[in-house]
Amino acid sequence: MTEDTMVGVPLVRRSRRRAHPKQAIGSVLQYAALGWASCPGARPLKGGSRACSCDRVGCPDAGAHPLSRAWQMQATTDPALLTLWWQHEPEASVILPTGRVFDVFDVPAAAGRAALAAMDSAGVTPGPVADNGDRVLFYVATRNTAEDEDEWWSCALDFGPATIEEMPGLRWHCRDSYVLAPPSLLPGGGSATWLRPPDGRPLPDPLRVLDRLADACE
Repeated sequence: MTEDTMVGVPLVRRSRRRAHPKQAIGSVLQYAALGWASCPGARPLKGGSRACSCDRVGCPDAGAHPLSRAWQMQATTDPALLTLWWQHEPEASVILPTGRVFDVFDVPAAAGRAALAAMDSAGVTPGPVADNGDRVLFYVATRNTAEDEDEWWSCALDFGPATIEEMPGLRWHCRDSYVLAPPSLLPGGGSATWLRPPDGRPLPDPLRVLDRLADACE
């Protein structure tokens, strides 16, 4: 293993600003206990000529993407491997693949908070909900199962989320996509946080949550 790689994951250059290793490791181990695989991601940079810790010139998704192109194969729930990765690179973002255990509805912050308030008022349990700055992410049960194969689909090429024309601003992260998870640093500043943290309960049906989000996104 060289100075530039760790178990197949390229290391990014460390900056003087350090993250909190125990917080990141603790989070990925909690996700692993839920059966949620994760892998290290690039982090946003402040100042200098680059916005992202990766080596891609003009990175279009600064600080919000996996470190490796092999992220789908690398993502794991193995506590030993996860601990090793974040001990080597404590500032790495946390990337969670979608379309395995969960899908994610990704909506503008105002619409997401309005939908969450409406669910709370109606006594509807929303499932895990994360605040990613200008976006709010709703985690729902995935429908990417064998019996759904004819009706379900992968997200857009280049691992982007699917979009729904009838609901402007809503993105659907399903198979072949991923999301940036807490406590990752956000490109615009601050960190991703949980509005409703995962608690081990079954994830909500996506179509039930989608109905609520549709009203908020109109």
